[in-house]
Amino acid sequence: MGFFAKLYNTFGSDLAIDLGTANTLVFVKGKGILIREPSMVAIEKDSGKIQAVGSVAKEMLGKTPANIVAIRPMKDGVIADFEITEKMLEYFIKQTRSGVNFLKPRIVIGVPSEITQVERRAVRDAALRAKASEVFLIEQAMAAAIGAELPITEPGGNMIVDIGGGTTDVAVISLSGIVISKSIRTASNEMDEAIIQYIKKKYNLLLGERTAEDIKIRIGSAYPLDESLEMEIKGRDLAHGIPKTININDNEVREALETVVHVIVEAVKNTLERTPPELSADIVDRGIILSGGGSLLKNLDKRLREETSLPVFIAEDPLSSVVLGAGKILDNIHLLKSVGHM
Repeated sequence: MGFFAKLYNTFGSDLAIDLGTANTLVFVKGKGILIREPSMVAIEKDSGKIQAVGSVAKEMLGKTPANIVAIRPMKDGVIADFEITEKMLEYFIKQTRSGVNFLKPRIVIGVPSEITQVERRAVRDAALRAKASEVFLIEQAMAAAIGAELPITEPGGNMIVDIGGGTTDVAVISLSGIVISKSIRTASNEMDEAIIQYIKKKYNLLLGERTAEDIKIRIGSAYPLDESLEMEIKGRDLAHGIPKTININDNEVREALETVVHVIVEAVKNTLERTPPELSADIVDRGIILSGGGSLLKNLDKRLREETSLPVFIAEDPLSSVVLGAGKILDNIHLLKSVGHM
């Protein structure tokens, strides 16, 4: 091993980043996932000074004084606020560096498959300004398939459905390439919003984002459950402007989520309809793999099984599939060249 290679192994550490609408995960080569934080930044309005990033900023959501605002710099899987995204990336990258670390890392970032060239450039520029030496972009569906350990290099059809915070990416992969893909800007965040709107309309009660997310996780489902669930929720009564507590059940939440779930199911069916017959035959045998936080919605796998008549499986670690796949690519330069984009 040459001097510079040794030096790089000692001081340099390549990174893989899943820059998500809801959460950002950072994988460090040789160390694994070191950062798993909400994609959120709290800033002071007047000075623009950052008060908190990640979990601490999320804790502030809906609870900040007038001069501090909690911002999600990513929207629908793409950068909505370039400057804040850059600062957030810089903060997370700094968190992974220890001791003397003067070499800039190479970074692989997962992006939705149908983002525009302008949006791609924004992601790349944000990473370069946040001290990356080189930036490779990889489609989230491809990264998720690698992270879920699908045999993507073989001549056979692999179908992955990655449901993140802002986008759902559906893809059929064969021979290290995406044959058919569809990316829709309907995913977990829309589920939260649908719950907020449903409760507002039915009970005249206003919920916060965090409460809606909690309802989705605890009693949300895409297909009837074996045992019914209910929970107590607190919000603001819109008629009287005072706090109020009500009980809701899984049937109501399923009804609230139906429109969003239907859009995701239709995107899967649409992709299957466009898949070449030979690859369709492989998917009948191998089934559909679900990844991303949205795949954890109770009975979504059952609903897709019912609608497609195909086997449906959830990836072993659905929340980490994209970043683990991007991390594996760091070790495989040939695969990086075939699936990554500079």
